[in-house]
Amino acid sequence: MNDPVKGLRAARTAETEEKILRAATDLFVRQGYAATTLTAVAAQAGVAPRTVYVRFGTKAALLKRAADVAMAGDTAPIDIRGRDWFVRARTAPTAEARIAALVTGGRHMLERSGDILAVALEAAATEPDLAAAAQAAREATHENIRLFWTDMARDSLIGPDADLDWLIDTTTVLVHAETYLLARKMIGWDPAAYEEWLTITLTRMCANEKGPAFRRGLL
Repeated sequence: MNDPVKGLRAARTAETEEKILRAATDLFVRQGYAATTLTAVAAQAGVAPRTVYVRFGTKAALLKRAADVAMAGDTAPIDIRGRDWFVRARTAPTAEARIAALVTGGRHMLERSGDILAVALEAAATEPDLAAAAQAAREATHENIRLFWTDMARDSLIGPDADLDWLIDTTTVLVHAETYLLARKMIGWDPAAYEEWLTITLTRMCANEKGPAFRRGLL
């Protein structure tokens, strides 16, 4: 039997967390990591400073949580592999549909989280926990892309002689948040331009599968 009191308490806790995360994201992006304090976050969120300290503990932990939620799009405990867009990227009936799901889902994720991720990457230079989280995210991206291409090969959506290692490693670099941030800063791409470029690039990679030839210096 559901306990209405516990349900109300959980709802209030979730609402408080969301208020804190909205305030933290705004301050981190506008002021930077160093200039943002937990006390300032509490004031903007309209909660007691102790609430922020008890819930998150450290500024680095708060920034990591804010970045994680921005990437996911919500506070649900579902990682990237369980998100609908990534499931479609692994199960859609055609290579075109899988690439579209992967690229569009990634584009929306980076569009939501790009600014706060940039702050987290900068703060990682002085915060070991954030540096470790950034490396874990890189490794998770590599594994997710390995699943994507392995599934494509299993379902005969790429040729049997495709160089999976090359496809996996190259795509990992292309889809990673740091590549998106670099393209945004260096070339001035907006999310739509990034999505178009990535769609074209992955489609050509899928069609041509030139990894081994590149490595042999033939192309």
